[in-house]
Amino acid sequence: MFAGSTKFLSKKEALSQRKWYIVDAKGKVLGRLASKIAIILQGKHKPTYTPNQNMGDFVIVINARHVVLTGKKWKNKIYRFHSTYPGGLKEMTAEELHRKFPERLIYFAVKGMLPKNFQRWRMLKRLKIYPDEYHFHSAQNPEPLNI
Repeated sequence: MFAGSTKFLSKKEALSQRKWYIVDAKGKVLGRLASKIAIILQGKHKPTYTPNQNMGDFVIVINARHVVLTGKKWKNKIYRFHSTYPGGLKEMTAEELHRKFPERLIYFAVKGMLPKNFQRWRMLKRLKIYPDEYHFHSAQNPEPLNI
């Protein structure tokens, strides 16, 4: 090897360096919050980032019920779902989705900001979203993340 070669971490080394972060979504704007979470899930905040390896950390989001959308997005932003059956298109505004499933707003925003490849689903498995302050991951000693 020559002197300027890049050192890639093995899978075992990458897994041993995983951390847990906790984010409080109370009063945070959805898009700004989701972009920061996507960077952490990808591992781009680490100096050892390698695009072909799954190096991201775990993120716990609490108080998803209190996330903020700017402008008229509560009424105008529409989420569409299809059952793959004829006439199976269902539409919900952001307000309706937030009322029924408050954690899905953050999930869909982060999902849209991750790369569209096979690693996306592995990254999303490390995202834990809770509508209130209570979560089940206190044993992992998550570090608070100020976004």
